[in-house]
Amino acid sequence: MSEPRNKSLLHWEPFAYILLVVLVVLAGSLDPQGAPVAFWIAAVFAAAATVFFLIAFVSYGRRSRLNPDPSGNLRSLADITIVPANHVPAETNPTVTVVDAGRHQSAIDIVRSRGGEKVRAVLVPRASRWLSRRYRIGVQLVAAGEIRHAGFLPDAVDERWRDRLGALRDDDSYVEVPAVIIGSQQPFSVDLDVSGLPTALGE
Repeated sequence: MSEPRNKSLLHWEPFAYILLVVLVVLAGSLDPQGAPVAFWIAAVFAAAATVFFLIAFVSYGRRSRLNPDPSGNLRSLADITIVPANHVPAETNPTVTVVDAGRHQSAIDIVRSRGGEKVRAVLVPRASRWLSRRYRIGVQLVAAGEIRHAGFLPDAVDERWRDRLGALRDDDSYVEVPAVIIGSQQPFSVDLDVSGLPTALGE
């Protein structure tokens, strides 16, 4: 089964807010005397949107306590299964550089201070940037009990591994690969050793 590329509108965090605002503004712009039918129709939809907003708000609060949360951030490794993808010697050393690491320098710095340059990275499918509908494979750095989001896999790598990693996620399993934090101070970059991914994923 192929992985979804985007969140559905119903699960996209801003959708309930946008729908509520649009319908309330629409209802407020209509004259109940001049266009009573249109006004009451808009008012009913605005009321329904309010109910939907409240349900979505409560639902998001519940989902934010899941592991991983709706953005793909891990809270703990205790209740998930880690599938190690250790380095496999080869003539070439396939590594990929984490994208969007520039947005997460403080998080990377914290992990580096705990675990040094060589740490581990858990790959989390169905992760996303804040307010984005697009699903990506998130990279969570792990060291000495710290778990921090460092960015995402590049698009080409995401495309190759998305479906297999997503199938593992359905079983609460996530692949862990070796990672190296490059740099002695900010800005850091993060390289992942993906040489063991084919073996870990049964290819």
